[in-house]
Amino acid sequence: MSPVLAGVLQLLALMAALAFAHIPLGTYMARVYSSPKHLRVERWIYRAIGADPDTQMRWTAYLRGVLAFSAVGVLFLYLLQRLQGVLPGSLGFVSIDPDQAFNTAASFVANTNWQSYYGEQAMGHVVQTAGLAVQNFVSAAVGIAVAVALVRGFARSRTGELGNFWADLVRGVVRVLVPIAAVGAVVLVACGVIQNFSGIHEVGQFMGDSQQWNGGAVASQEAIKELGTNGGGYFNANSAHPFENPTPFTNLFEIFLILLIPFSLTRTFGLMVGSVRQGYAILATMAGIWVGFTALMMWTEFAHHGPALEIAGGAMEGKELRFGVGGSSIFAVATTLTSTGAVDSFHSSFTGLGGGITMLGMMLGEIAPGGTGSGLYGMLIMAVIAVFIAGLMVGRTPEYLGKKIGTREIKFAACYILITPALVLVFTAAAMALPTPADSMTNTGAHGFSEILYAYTSASNNNGSAFAGLNADTQWFNTTLGLAMLLGRFLPMVFVLALAGSLAEQKPVPASAGTLRTEKPLFTGLLVGAVLVITGLTYFPALALGPLAEGLAA
Repeated sequence: MSPVLAGVLQLLALMAALAFAHIPLGTYMARVYSSPKHLRVERWIYRAIGADPDTQMRWTAYLRGVLAFSAVGVLFLYLLQRLQGVLPGSLGFVSIDPDQAFNTAASFVANTNWQSYYGEQAMGHVVQTAGLAVQNFVSAAVGIAVAVALVRGFARSRTGELGNFWADLVRGVVRVLVPIAAVGAVVLVACGVIQNFSGIHEVGQFMGDSQQWNGGAVASQEAIKELGTNGGGYFNANSAHPFENPTPFTNLFEIFLILLIPFSLTRTFGLMVGSVRQGYAILATMAGIWVGFTALMMWTEFAHHGPALEIAGGAMEGKELRFGVGGSSIFAVATTLTSTGAVDSFHSSFTGLGGGITMLGMMLGEIAPGGTGSGLYGMLIMAVIAVFIAGLMVGRTPEYLGKKIGTREIKFAACYILITPALVLVFTAAAMALPTPADSMTNTGAHGFSEILYAYTSASNNNGSAFAGLNADTQWFNTTLGLAMLLGRFLPMVFVLALAGSLAEQKPVPASAGTLRTEKPLFTGLLVGAVLVITGLTYFPALALGPLAEGLAA
């Protein structure tokens, strides 16, 4: 079987599995977030944290819950790392330096999972399980909760109430993430991923140096790492490491976990707003962009330029032989079109245009299908922009799902789409202008610029993957990337919840002959065009200096 055919068959199998799973899971999540009942374990949690799950919150109260919970998470994870040297189960590792501890705490709480450290050489069992793995669950649940709040804003009328953040958070963890992650962990263990609490073992000699590996609860963390679109690996090589991702099957299964909840949430959205066809329109937009990016990535990486690449069957530099070009390309697109950031190959070693595709996927806002929750609310924001553009074209007041998109709503949407590009471009410009940050670049020229651009694109979009040629463990990068991750995660949530509150207060507008049918293919095409045009106009100059210049020069 040719490598190209193998890659296409993997893509088709993945699409079939997602199509089979998204309806039952999406329906289940709609019931979870609409049910008035609380499980007994959930009541115990509410009692422990002092929350009343039946109290309805306006958007300001909901936002305070999100920010307060996340701030406590940053503080707890920071202190856990700073105290690692005196904690049991540290495997002899010392406490993490202040700037790196801040960076890591901000990273995992913001669902970014950027890592400027070697996991197997820095973090002990307690920090990995009680700190990083816990944040993998709760940060993903926060993203879903904010998305559900926005959906309620479309579904409700004449009220500013968006639900209860604490109830949405707990339900997301208890009813959605924990059960699926548990099943995923069992599958990974059965396929060879390790799961233990062993210490450090010497496994042999290599070029005169001792080779050591430590064990860990890898399978359980790997499952939620992918399911929650987190991305932080137990080992530095991430999903390229055989302890995390040993076979082509586990590679495809991990991609399935990455895409499962984001695609399924489109059905949850359709059911909660009372129109499944609206959910399918959003799903078609996400799926169309994802398939297009995957096909383009496979084409760029399979393109043969020279005898070495022809013999290897494609651009194999930086890729694992057990996954090949096809599996690596699918994984790279899935992880950069979502907020996952996990890698089974080094994106810096992709072709110039291939590396540009991974960057562009993040620059779209990671909305195809995006992160757990963040992908859905990001795409709904773009839908609001699209109907506003359509309204300007025909001279009508734009409407979406029976809600008018007026001055207030479009301001919130505009602020949302401007925050991340501002963070990316300002921080990149500062790093290139100052003398010290440039010393961290392994390469010069267009590829060196791409290393910096990729880092801030990844951090500001809460992705977490890296170009691998940048030494980011410096005070400058630990601090500025940490700030970019926090601002890129929580500032957009402010405008998402403000928009949700504004929509929930409105009275529904009856559909008329002039109403734009947002469940039709025409709107899907308009939405795809809006996503690509807005991103292109924003980032094209920066891309022209980096991956495009490198790709055209190759």
